[in-house]
Amino acid sequence: MDPQRLRATIRAARAGREEAYQEILAAFGPRLYGYFVRATGSRHDAEDLLGEVMLRLVGRLPEYDEKGRFEQWVFRIASNLVRDRIRRAKVRPMTSSLEAESPGGGVLGETICGRGRPAEAGLRHEEVSQALNEALERLDEPSRQMVLLRHFAEMSFREIAEIFQCPIGTVLAKVHRALKALRTVLEANDESDAGRL
Repeated sequence: MDPQRLRATIRAARAGREEAYQEILAAFGPRLYGYFVRATGSRHDAEDLLGEVMLRLVGRLPEYDEKGRFEQWVFRIASNLVRDRIRRAKVRPMTSSLEAESPGGGVLGETICGRGRPAEAGLRHEEVSQALNEALERLDEPSRQMVLLRHFAEMSFREIAEIFQCPIGTVLAKVHRALKALRTVLEANDESDAGRL
């Protein structure tokens, strides 16, 4: 949605027009839903969280400062909801597989293992998915959320920095270290599987 149209939609939503909220949901819903599915590992939880984001928008839209970017504001709410959900559940969710595509078509497995190397090298799909899930679960929560926002919500490093209210260098470092850790775990799994043959 172009910025001028978004501003008009926000004003209409603030005025209580329901169709404006539907436009916001149409514009941001698919990316939010994809982020929630990958963050929680559950389509049901993702639907619940999407509904919860919309309820929060209704209640908090008057607080939104139009000087900031609306998308980042929405994803900050989404990220906080995911963290709260995970804390309440006290378990880390199973996340997506290596072959899960981001909305832009990028595959996380290619990012971790490199584009020239098949993500499944020597491993069955289930083993790779399990290895990725286990590796993601080992990451600290902020790093895990940053990887998910970067690769599944297609957010820029600058946008993620604004969501987490930290310097962009911190985001770059955390995502780089997280991807390196994921790559190390997956390569170790690949080598141990090759040793069994």
